Amino acid sequence: MSTTRTTIAFIGLGHMGGPMAANLVKAGFDVAAFDLMPAALEQARAAGAGIAASAREAVKGAQVVISMLPASRHVEGLYLGEQGILPAVEDGALVIDCSTIAPASARKVAEAAALRGVAMIDAPVSGGTAGAAAGTLTFIVGGETDALERARPVLSAMGKNIFHMGAAGAGQVAKLCNNMALGVIMAATGEAIALGVANGLDASTLSKMMAVSTSRSWATEVCNPWPGVLEKAPASRAYEGGFGNDLMLKDMGLAAEAAMSVGASIPLGELARNLYAMNSQAGRGGLDFSSVVKLLLRAGTEH
Repeated sequence: MSTTRTTIAFIGLGHMGGPMAANLVKAGFDVAAFDLMPAALEQARAAGAGIAASAREAVKGAQVVISMLPASRHVEGLYLGEQGILPAVEDGALVIDCSTIAPASARKVAEAAALRGVAMIDAPVSGGTAGAAAGTLTFIVGGETDALERARPVLSAMGKNIFHMGAAGAGQVAKLCNNMALGVIMAATGEAIALGVANGLDASTLSKMMAVSTSRSWATEVCNPWPGVLEKAPASRAYEGGFGNDLMLKDMGLAAEAAMSVGASIPLGELARNLYAMNSQAGRGGLDFSSVVKLLLRAGTEH
């Protein structure tokens, strides 16, 4: 797939999609972008992408279609709704959905695409907004091997790691496993730091120790939940930006649904899901999910 001849339609230019589209432009692809938010379109224009008036217009002439949307209903609506774009996708085009959605929804859209003769993979991502901006994302892929090989040059322009997990929907299952673990680890890390601070420890020193000890994790090294510990972490920006609490809550809910569908037990996942639900109810749904630590703060330790 030549970067000088490939046109990519990119639909969904939020905190993740915007930087991903920009990296495709930097890699030499022609990008036709669409989003419902004018500000997102302007950012894409500034990055060098072409701007489409609608999702249907974006896919005209595109050899690759990429979507990055918030939830299952948005993905199903985009491709299968009354104004769905699947009938407008070019014959022989490749569709890559990078959203994190229910595995059943991913399979439903992939089956509809196959009936149209269009190859589709689900390729949710890990790495956060920093990874999206730096082009270091991990792609977690479900779908046919041939479709993944076609997608590889495109994915490689946006990320460093590509894992093929299995057939359609498998990428979504693996992503939910990853995010469930992340949600549990973040809550546990925040709980541990809050315990230390309540006992008179310095949050920064405690975090540095944990980051090189057996409790080290992405939460201690990249997205520490305690304000002021890591300058670039959302916690040090009043929890603005990053991965929203309500998005984590959505993913934890999808993990619970996936568990119920096969009779699996996820006791820690369910406990953590309830914490993110409580954090949302406390008015922090739009903040970074590391703000869950605020549920655990003692009076006098608030930052």
